Amino acid sequence: MVGPPMDGETETEDINMVSMSVSLEQRQHNQNPTLDVHQHKVGVPSKQNLFKEFTSVLKETFFADDPLRHFKDQSSTTKLKLSIQAVFPILDWGRGYNLEKFRGDLIAGITIASLCIPQDIGYSNLANLAPQYGLYSSFVPPLIYACMGSSRDIAIGPVAVVSLLLGTLIQNEIDPTTNPVEYTRLAFTATFFAGITQMTLGFFRLGFLIDFLSHAAIVGFMGGAAITIALQQLKGFLGIKHFTKKSDIVSVLHSVFDSAHHGWNWQTILIGAVFLAFLLFAKFIGKRKKGLFWVPAIAPLISVILSTLFVFLTHAEKKGVAIVNHIEKGLNPSSAHLLYLSGENLLRGIKIGAVAGMIALTEASAIGRTFAALKDYQLDGNKEMVALGAMNVVGSMTSCYVATGSFSRSAVNYMAGCQTAVSNIVMSFIVFLTLLFITPLFKYTPNAILASIIISAVLNLIDYEAAILIWKIDKFDFIACMGAFFGVIFASVEIGLLIAVVISFAKILLQVTRPRTALLGNLPGSTIYRNVQQYPEANKVPGILIVRVDSAIYFSNSNYVKERILRWLVDEEEKRKEYSPRIQFVIVEMSPVTDIDTSGIHALEELYKSLQKRNVQLALANPGPVLIEKLQASEFTILIGEDNIYLTVAQAVHACSPKVAEVP
Repeated sequence: MVGPPMDGETETEDINMVSMSVSLEQRQHNQNPTLDVHQHKVGVPSKQNLFKEFTSVLKETFFADDPLRHFKDQSSTTKLKLSIQAVFPILDWGRGYNLEKFRGDLIAGITIASLCIPQDIGYSNLANLAPQYGLYSSFVPPLIYACMGSSRDIAIGPVAVVSLLLGTLIQNEIDPTTNPVEYTRLAFTATFFAGITQMTLGFFRLGFLIDFLSHAAIVGFMGGAAITIALQQLKGFLGIKHFTKKSDIVSVLHSVFDSAHHGWNWQTILIGAVFLAFLLFAKFIGKRKKGLFWVPAIAPLISVILSTLFVFLTHAEKKGVAIVNHIEKGLNPSSAHLLYLSGENLLRGIKIGAVAGMIALTEASAIGRTFAALKDYQLDGNKEMVALGAMNVVGSMTSCYVATGSFSRSAVNYMAGCQTAVSNIVMSFIVFLTLLFITPLFKYTPNAILASIIISAVLNLIDYEAAILIWKIDKFDFIACMGAFFGVIFASVEIGLLIAVVISFAKILLQVTRPRTALLGNLPGSTIYRNVQQYPEANKVPGILIVRVDSAIYFSNSNYVKERILRWLVDEEEKRKEYSPRIQFVIVEMSPVTDIDTSGIHALEELYKSLQKRNVQLALANPGPVLIEKLQASEFTILIGEDNIYLTVAQAVHACSPKVAEVP
């Protein structure tokens, strides 16, 4: 390995080596004329029909997965059948369903039902809704998804982050204590528009929009939301009656410590602490031994049963232990007539629903992709969005609030051996039985146990290992992660979400407006040219500056690219003036440049003119088909000279080196 140049003497040696290499190439060419490096020219694609070009771009943007390929060369009857199956995949995979698959789905469905029932009651409290609404949301939406969804593993129902987000956003508009009916109506309206948002994104194949929220921002947002949710549970965990309605950590801790002398209930703390320790121990067992995955899955239900029985037998509610008291018995009542379809609450519902729908979609998409990859099957993201949207639209009309894929339940579903979405139907059936017959038994369930269940559930959302990995890989991503994290815990959920979105877009803009460029050198003994920072042994070619642009050149970065190349030229002239011929050629390696617009071409023209004033010739190496077509259309190839456009950097250097040698 040749070290990086430390002084003029070393660089002079490097340049001499390249000169020898070039001379050797020339001798080889003279001895064997068939090795003509100019025999291959940059190919210019034939001009496409404008309509065909437009449809091709449109197809790659919105139909990259070619969703209609199954319909090719099919009869009208078959096309109709495939269309129905596309909307309701259950009609496709249901034909091959058998008893063995049902066995796996039955076990998985019962297992996730035991987990979802206590979680649903707790999550509805996060959304500031009555407990039954959480159970309603695990009855109807899973049935709709089972018919329309394509994931075999995702478990549908309310989730902590979306419940908190919905509760916080609606609470900012309507007080749930003083106006519970209007609050509930706005929750249903927001759910309706969350579903409409999801269906619209799926139907118009705009699913790529949710990818603008980066993984790092999601990690930070989820971690911050988890801590916020856990802090909110201190009200139930400590038995505090008067608690702040704000969600930031300062307000919550201030409220907790202000009530320490008169507001805490030691019996409530004892119940919460004992069962939280039990739940965490159950999780520990499940992680240590994968075969015991069912232990943490049924632990919440066992905790609810035991704590309810304890309160009932000891009458702890008379000693200040807060209990659930009443859960409505019966199936979901219709709520279609409760939706706000006019007035200012309609606009509020649209705004809140769009935000909640996007977050729910992001979580469900990540979960679906994760388990699809584990089982090696493909998910159609746009179909998933339509399915999730449809279930929320129907849910909003049947007294449900926003449901989506739950990671904890989906993980249990996967480990329990689910085979298809029938596990969701089994879970829904058990929730149906619970609503009909079992809800009165939850009367004496202490709020402390619900708080403990939620705290143990949201701890999984704090992915510190992912944050550490993000720090190691990309510091800017880490800033996005921490920005979202601190925004949630020190301000609010919506502020944290806003910070996550802003930083994600800022990163995109930064990468677009300030693309990377690299100075290339020749690897000794080869015709390969690489980044001199990555390969310190790469030698700079005397009299020639080789620069690579690592991005498409658009109006947003064209001026920067031009100025950066000129700055490279000035810097290199300063370094080489003592021991090298002055730079007479600037070769721009264009292979990473996938596209260029009129601003980019104008910038190249200005670069050419600036170099001409310095008696420096511009050359291009390996422009792609889109690039060369646009350069020809703009007559830039005539301006620069077609002889100065080369297939490879090696060809460009081979052609330019003799000209450098001719100059005294």
